[in-house]
Amino acid sequence: MNILLIILLSPFFGFLFSGLAGKYLSEKLTGWISSLSLLVSFIISLQVFMGLGSGAAAFESTGFTFLAVGDVFVDFAIQADRLTSIMMLVITGIGFLIHVYSIAYMHGDAGFYKFFAYLNLFVFNMLVLVMGSNFLMLFFGWEGVGLCSYLLIGFWYRNAEYGKAARKAFIMNRIGDLGLLVGLFLVIANCKSLSYSDVFTAAKSGALSTELVTAICISFFIGAMGKSAQIPLYTWLPDAMAGPTPVSALIHAATMVTAGVYLVVRCNVLFEMAPAAQQLILWVGLATSILAALIGLKQNDIKKVLAYSTVSQLGLMFIALGVGAYSAAMFHLVTHAFFKALLFLGSGSVIHGMGGEQDIRKMGGLKSHMPITHYTFLIGTLAISGMPLLSGFFSKDEILAMVFAEQPVVWFLAVCSALITGIYMFRVFMVTFLGDFRGTEDQKHHLHESPVLITMPLLALAVLSLAGGLLNLPELFTHEHSQWLKTWLAPVLGTSQEGLHHPSHQTEWILMGIAVSAFVIAWLFTRNKYIAKSSVPESDEDIQGLAKWPAGKFFVDELYDGVFVKSIEKAGNAMINADSGVFSAVMDWVSAGISWISGLFGRIQNGRIQYYLLYMVVGIILMLVINIFR
Repeated sequence: MNILLIILLSPFFGFLFSGLAGKYLSEKLTGWISSLSLLVSFIISLQVFMGLGSGAAAFESTGFTFLAVGDVFVDFAIQADRLTSIMMLVITGIGFLIHVYSIAYMHGDAGFYKFFAYLNLFVFNMLVLVMGSNFLMLFFGWEGVGLCSYLLIGFWYRNAEYGKAARKAFIMNRIGDLGLLVGLFLVIANCKSLSYSDVFTAAKSGALSTELVTAICISFFIGAMGKSAQIPLYTWLPDAMAGPTPVSALIHAATMVTAGVYLVVRCNVLFEMAPAAQQLILWVGLATSILAALIGLKQNDIKKVLAYSTVSQLGLMFIALGVGAYSAAMFHLVTHAFFKALLFLGSGSVIHGMGGEQDIRKMGGLKSHMPITHYTFLIGTLAISGMPLLSGFFSKDEILAMVFAEQPVVWFLAVCSALITGIYMFRVFMVTFLGDFRGTEDQKHHLHESPVLITMPLLALAVLSLAGGLLNLPELFTHEHSQWLKTWLAPVLGTSQEGLHHPSHQTEWILMGIAVSAFVIAWLFTRNKYIAKSSVPESDEDIQGLAKWPAGKFFVDELYDGVFVKSIEKAGNAMINADSGVFSAVMDWVSAGISWISGLFGRIQNGRIQYYLLYMVVGIILMLVINIFR
């Protein structure tokens, strides 16, 4: 069997096994077989990665033709080039760690086997998304991960609010998916193909006008808005925290939400031909990054803070895409997968130790009770906040440097977003782990470090968060004047990186100094407020003035609820009233008419032979009269 098919089908086997046999087997056996199915995919993905590094251009596998309309043929075809290989390693590697974590975290849950079946199915669909060699394969995976996210967000379906969160995610993603579909229709109508190679070749040859390419790119970006939670389709992601914590780590930190970034990078040839679309991406990403960062400042649910942090960091990636810095966006995608998965799993460890509590105001002083969780969460916090030499520092610095060279105003606002990120992340860390414990005596009595199956993935992700920056060290640190990840992606990105301006080394040192200063300011400000002054985040009722806006999430959910949800509900109620009024009256009239007609025929068809003979005679006479007059 082709090795690419093994990578793809191994998690699908895990899905079938867990879904069909998991109910009859022990939790450990179900969990480990599901986890090992991802480990197999990761090991083979690593083999493919090494093969590409040895000089192979790409690995391809073509199966059957599943769409043939006129002169358009679309095959079941998968590929692994240098961009795909990075995504495959992230999906399967982090996916494996989260599966192992879930064995302990979901222990005793009534739907244990279903949970692992859904996780495996999600990974399978994510691999279809990134490994497909045409847009239709991408679309199948795109819709598949949307379905799985619905199943996983609403996994604890007995809670009505969780069900609403799942439906919200599903519907908002469908809105974005409509944009993606429009883009695909434009592609197939003008290129007569959905193959990446055919479409990109047609674009390079000038067969597609600038206006058409711009329309395609904007349509694709609308799809990316939904999947990667950008304004205005971002509100589903914080509500998606209703799902179990491993779901938050896998879907909403490391994989699914990065699908939009992957789509833009994959279509870099098209986006380079559509500067208007790039400008749209730049400003939407900037607005999303700042808005989500401001909201994160006033959230007290530990997972909600991390959710808005994810939205903000995705906005930063789109800022990079907006200036054409595709390798920088991919660099931050990878490092973000490391430290955000670490932070989400760390928050799950805290919630596990606190007996389900998620409000940071009721925590505090967990450092001594949960040392491994404390130190790994600290590493994740330092990485996302941009501590020098950690992974997030290097990936953010790369983006900020490229943005400064293209758009200095955007750079300044992006630095402000990074500063706010440091403040709310240090706030979460200090309020949760430092100071005095503020929970109940019962919670304090049961506080303990999480089991090894939870702490081991935390340690592995902590190492990756520390060393992830080595993937793409700045040119300042590499005497060869080359960056590994940028060089690795060069065959996929082609000439799209050549027009980028890069600041001089002196300028980059200054920019790096400003980024470090922002990190230090965030640390000192937060330490002074929450450690030196022992402040505790105020409740929503105590917040006054302008702070009510970020605390209320700028009331965007209320706006959507009033404009869309309530209006649709009113329209539905109007239809119900119409149904019970006008429609019911009409149906009653029709029913009465039918009853009268049936009664009339009932009197005619009375079963008496003499009447039937009379009808026959009358009929014959009428026929004779008609013929005479004719």
